[in-house]
Amino acid sequence: LPPLRYPAICTLKGGSESEKQQYIIHGGKTPNNELSDKMYVMSVVSKNNKKVTFRCTEKDLVGDVPGARYGHSINVVYSRGKSMGVVFGGRSYIPSAQRTTEKWNTVADCLPHVFLVDFEFGCSTAYNLPELQDGLAFHVSFARNDTVYILGGHSIANNIRPASLYSIRVDLPLGSPAVNCTVLQGGIAVSSAIVTQTNNDEFVIVGGYQIENQKRMVCNIVSFEDNKIEIREMESPHWTPDIKHSKIWFGS
Repeated sequence: LPPLRYPAICTLKGGSESEKQQYIIHGGKTPNNELSDKMYVMSVVSKNNKKVTFRCTEKDLVGDVPGARYGHSINVVYSRGKSMGVVFGGRSYIPSAQRTTEKWNTVADCLPHVFLVDFEFGCSTAYNLPELQDGLAFHVSFARNDTVYILGGHSIANNIRPASLYSIRVDLPLGSPAVNCTVLQGGIAVSSAIVTQTNNDEFVIVGGYQIENQKRMVCNIVSFEDNKIEIREMESPHWTPDIKHSKIWFGS
């Protein structure tokens, strides 16, 4: 198994009942405060008498390999019968040449590159899209068919949580992939939230921060209809006192 870390995890393929379900683990901080660029693929080998056996292998990548980071996202898109991983954003330590004793643990946002990762062949390619100006860390992301949506996040350089919303569409023809980014309206300012898919056309966003040290107690529904996205507030649960008064709210 990979060492302990706060990772980015996603389902690669197959539904919750599928035997071919795989999970991708990448990056994150280890307990000794180091960042990792390792990528692991975890899959179910067998289910026998309610005992589940997993296999976890380290995936070696070639090409433009995403550097060590945390607070990023991995999603999987599907196009023309093929799948591809999409890595974006996050935060990393400043380059080693700039690290001094006083600045050893200083972090900076990663460059706003979009990485396409082919898990079958172990190839990775970076794309620099002009619409993406910041490598927003702790953003919310969700994938639907051939498109990844990037919502909110935090820019450490400007110390802002922009109400941004981007769609990154990936086309996978026989030749080279085509990656296009579109700036959408209707985003919300949020970082470090949790997103859960409730059905094919709906996601729910819970928690996170709207400004520094101010927790976000509202919840949102993200719905799709005819390829149009809508984000609206939903009725929040009755938060317990320990949640209301806690300083930490999910992925802080």
